[in-house]
Amino acid sequence: MMNTNKPKSLISADNIWPFILITSLFMLWGLANNMTDTLLAAFKRIMSMTDFQTSWIQLAFYGAYFCLAFPAALYIRRFTYKSGILLGLGLFALGALLFYPASMTMSYGFFLLALYVLAGGLSILETAANPYILVMGPPDTATRRLNLAQSFNPIGSIIGIYMSKVFILSKLNTAEAADRSSMDPAALQAIQSEELTGVMSAYVGVAIFLLFLWMVIKMTKMPTAIDTQESGALGPAIKRLLNNKKYVSGVIAQFFYMGAQIGVWSFTIRYIMTELDLNEAAASDYYLASLLLFAGSRFVFTALMKFIQPPVLLAFSAFAAIICSLITIYSGGMTGTIALIAVSGWMSLMFPTIYALAADGLGEDTKLGGSGLIMAILGGAVLTAVQGYISDSFGSIHLSFYVPLICFVVVLVFGMTQYRREIVRGTKY
Repeated sequence: MMNTNKPKSLISADNIWPFILITSLFMLWGLANNMTDTLLAAFKRIMSMTDFQTSWIQLAFYGAYFCLAFPAALYIRRFTYKSGILLGLGLFALGALLFYPASMTMSYGFFLLALYVLAGGLSILETAANPYILVMGPPDTATRRLNLAQSFNPIGSIIGIYMSKVFILSKLNTAEAADRSSMDPAALQAIQSEELTGVMSAYVGVAIFLLFLWMVIKMTKMPTAIDTQESGALGPAIKRLLNNKKYVSGVIAQFFYMGAQIGVWSFTIRYIMTELDLNEAAASDYYLASLLLFAGSRFVFTALMKFIQPPVLLAFSAFAAIICSLITIYSGGMTGTIALIAVSGWMSLMFPTIYALAADGLGEDTKLGGSGLIMAILGGAVLTAVQGYISDSFGSIHLSFYVPLICFVVVLVFGMTQYRREIVRGTKY
């Protein structure tokens, strides 16, 4: 449905610099997410680990997201969005700095601890930054404003892939697990030390930048959010959220969307290797293309929201993603590859739009409600594991894409439901 009203401003002139600073955080956790994905391949080679052993990296990462989001909301609820952002950014930097002693001790457990602290900081950052962007300007443009900020997230992902390639993957020795098992212990330790130094240097470099950004945000006067009235007791606030059908359905939709996003991206390279008979390096170029499309599409959808209601765009994108998923499953070769890449374009607006629609109207419960929408990121770990299980059980990477397809159906239902609800309310965007 077209919006014939005159487009309203996203942000006031006085808040542009704070908006830019907070938006830069969206890019940073995109960078961290994709650098973490690289660690699975890196540690598999460095320490000759199994896939199960390397999977603890994702468990530490997503586990921290799940465990820290609710405490972060309580902290932000007690204090301010800015204090939450500083706490999250500080833990992000601390976790990155812990990669230095971890590389010195060459302990996998130490690396997991460092990653848990780092991801805990990211969880706090997302819990604070997403709702802060929503309330930083006029409510009528909140969804479009969050989509704009989220548009910089995939740019960070692309930077993360490049940094991983230059500072981590390029430092890996070509010796396979069998070769390493027969090496002299001293020689093997020297190789591992050099490889882990590459991992450490990348994360410590990021930490130095984070500390600089922490100081800039600390010294910057941030706008007062419009939902800063005194929060009531925690129990009634949780009860209000659980009784809010729109919010609960939004958390569910977000859980399934994250399952679709992480699942699609986790299996893109394997699908393309199978269909186009390519190696990992060549197939990763197509994965990079999907991220570039994802990044560009977010800016396009943000512009379209000036004229088309967000629930309509969400439902249409989910429907298009379903069609592309079906082509991916039942086709193959270049046709299936193009359809799979196209899925990333349709996914691009889903996270921020689901978040904004679910958080709309929460008022003083926005901070607490945001934690549930961040905890829903756990779907990326749970449903991706289901997709992997289906692929292993049936011996078909194609059939595994039924998991994201079903996830997109959930998102479609949420989008259509919200559109019908907004028609009844007479909401204008």
